[in-house]
Amino acid sequence: MIKLIASVLLAGIIALHPATLSSQTVNPVSPDLRKLVSASDLHYNSPVGRSEEGMPTGNGRMGTLVWTVPSALKFQLNRVDIFGNNSSSHNFFERHTDYCGGAGALSLNFPEAVFEQGSFSQHLHCFDATVNVKGKGVEANIFTWSDRDVMSITVSNNRKAVLPFSIDLSSLRLPDAKRGDHRAISRAFVQNKYIVLTQEFREGNYYCASAVVISGGPAVKFAEQTDKGSAKLLLQTASQARILIASAASFDSTENITNKAIRELEAAQALGSEAMLQSHRNWWHQFWSKTYVQCSSKDGEADFVQQHYQYYLYVMGASSRGAYPTKFNGMLWTTGGDDRKWGALYWGANQSCLYNALFATDHTELLQPMFNLYSNAYDSYEQAAIQQWGSKGVYIPEVTGFDATPALPDDIAAEMRDLYLCRKPWSSRSQRFVDYAYTQLPFISRWNWKKDEGWKQGRWYSGDKGGGAFGHVTHIFSRGAKIAYQYWMQFEFTQDTSFLRKYAYPMLKGVAEFYANFPNFKLESDGLYHIRHVNDNESIWDGHNTVEEISSMRGIFPAAIKAAAMLNTDADLQKQWKHIIDHLSPLPLNNEGNAWAGSMLPVLQGNPMRRPDGNTMPVWFFDLCTLQNTDSATMQIARNTYKIYYPQGIDTASKVYVLSKLPVAGTTLGIPEATQYLIPAQLRTAEVPVLRNRMDLREGFQTTSVQRMGRAAEALQLALCQSLPAAPGEPPVINVFPAWPKHWNANFQLLARSAFLISSSFANGQVEYVQATAKANSVLRIVNPWKGRPVAVFSGQKLLKTVREDLIVLPATKGTVFKLQPAQ
Repeated sequence: MIKLIASVLLAGIIALHPATLSSQTVNPVSPDLRKLVSASDLHYNSPVGRSEEGMPTGNGRMGTLVWTVPSALKFQLNRVDIFGNNSSSHNFFERHTDYCGGAGALSLNFPEAVFEQGSFSQHLHCFDATVNVKGKGVEANIFTWSDRDVMSITVSNNRKAVLPFSIDLSSLRLPDAKRGDHRAISRAFVQNKYIVLTQEFREGNYYCASAVVISGGPAVKFAEQTDKGSAKLLLQTASQARILIASAASFDSTENITNKAIRELEAAQALGSEAMLQSHRNWWHQFWSKTYVQCSSKDGEADFVQQHYQYYLYVMGASSRGAYPTKFNGMLWTTGGDDRKWGALYWGANQSCLYNALFATDHTELLQPMFNLYSNAYDSYEQAAIQQWGSKGVYIPEVTGFDATPALPDDIAAEMRDLYLCRKPWSSRSQRFVDYAYTQLPFISRWNWKKDEGWKQGRWYSGDKGGGAFGHVTHIFSRGAKIAYQYWMQFEFTQDTSFLRKYAYPMLKGVAEFYANFPNFKLESDGLYHIRHVNDNESIWDGHNTVEEISSMRGIFPAAIKAAAMLNTDADLQKQWKHIIDHLSPLPLNNEGNAWAGSMLPVLQGNPMRRPDGNTMPVWFFDLCTLQNTDSATMQIARNTYKIYYPQGIDTASKVYVLSKLPVAGTTLGIPEATQYLIPAQLRTAEVPVLRNRMDLREGFQTTSVQRMGRAAEALQLALCQSLPAAPGEPPVINVFPAWPKHWNANFQLLARSAFLISSSFANGQVEYVQATAKANSVLRIVNPWKGRPVAVFSGQKLLKTVREDLIVLPATKGTVFKLQPAQ
């Protein structure tokens, strides 16, 4: 008996000694990616009731929804690089009239009704990025080639008789559409058995053109131009017919746009149908292999969340690989011609819904269009900072075009500075300024004080919104800070010092210098820097120390200092920025002093004591209240502020709207209920109906989008794997499953700030393992997933050490793979 007790005690001692730990690691189990992604497929057993509910197919540059009417397959081909006008236009002074995206309408017409309930099915295969449509005796297989701008449609005839059908290609507007000196010319014609539709948009020196070219191969019997803006192919097949649709766009008036599209088409023809489909599948299979999220729960809620997460990634992969970002209001999925609410401009807040969740997916190619948009316009932002605000650095407006911010005449710029900086009464503005503003795009930030008053006796009338030079987005500077911080985040996720030096630091420096030299940002008698005559997002106008702007500065100055130090540059500016951050006014508080508020007094419009905008949550965005923050007072205020949004607590009755960042803020604070209830609530949304294709029309007519899915995806990632610093500019710390419901299971692979690819799983209320793969030379800082317990750290199958610390720190070179698991 004594020997037995001694043996048991000895075994216990050995189990606790690192040298005797088993060298066996818990090997991560990779999910069946096809099965995982296929859970996000769309299945229709009946035709859609409206075109906006069609199934999306695209390659990131061109795309369309696919829908049916009884006797036809329908498409509207759209591109990210077609814009009817630029930011200098003087012909779209009426809101919602500027347009973009549309290349042409396409219809595959059959001689009788074939797509009717009973014999109908339509299936979007997300893993392969293909669409299959079956009707009575016919079938179509559709994909938009990942490699080139070509869509393939294979029509199969399942009847005994030969199947005749036609393809109609038509313009989205009259062949010659004019609006002032803006002109849009559409021309359809036949060229070498191809039917072609071209568009040209001209206004002053502005030019944009597009072309759609369609080939029906050997099945074509006849091709004809039916009128100036439409053309037709007549086809017939006893078995299969392959249709190729290519598109192209250009801003170069010397480029032959038709030939550009034909080159795309001929590349597909040369490759052949099977090789084309295989290369397409290979691209998408590689796309899905980079990162993933798999989660489940007995009630199906976690499965529902996973389904939408992977679908969001599919939609972004299909719409965000072009020269310009996909737009929040319609993306590549408009179906009603040129019309779309909010027109052709980009709203930074709305765009963030689409793009914020992409960092952790390791899909830099999907983020690149966003960075291109802002980097390409950098010089114009420098000019705008000087002309419009009398500052230095860069001014990035909340609402911008796809192009550079236009330069202003010197006299207009001088008066604008006086008016917008509140140095000159609005009532004293000159007639010259009024006349110049009259035809400007009213949604552009600098002209957003304009108010539409309508047409009267053939003349357009506009005034102001009652706030003088202030409008919803005129005096928002925080957008520039958020864009610059996204550049900083991209560096943190990749540790790419070349990107930091060439792109990120210039943005950080530019925004920091804008704030530092903004004329209404001053050191006041209390020894603190104050900022006056600014907005708090869209709701508070002409505020003082608004939560948006103070949060932005508390985020951007430390990040700029850290980046400059890493690059060993701008030592004098680092000192100036450090002085500012050390003497910056605190975030505004409510009357009770226990929660953040919108603004200090005075304000022109809006409630200064309102809670921070739930659609932006700036304190959270700039890493000012993360779980790594050791300032208990700040974290208590953060929790108090968050509770204001849900005073009765978070449960199944909690509502979340499309643009809301409340799920993001909740998971950032480590609240499991935000994951369990708010993320599903956002996906189901109480704000607007959800379409059959899971998208919504929150922004109005022809604005099919996945904004709410992007917000929910970001919240989900933060619930699974946070990589947030204690404060801006400090090292990111990884924390797995910080806001995960105990009864949900999960398995994920996500990219973390500090350039580690993190894999982990959670089952039966416990973290099972963590694997961290270094994608660059970096340092892994991770919160002990098994708090209070020893952790075995492996490299491959080799046990490196056992640690007990709450914060585990492991230097790594690129390619190093760490595996962490409980030591006992």
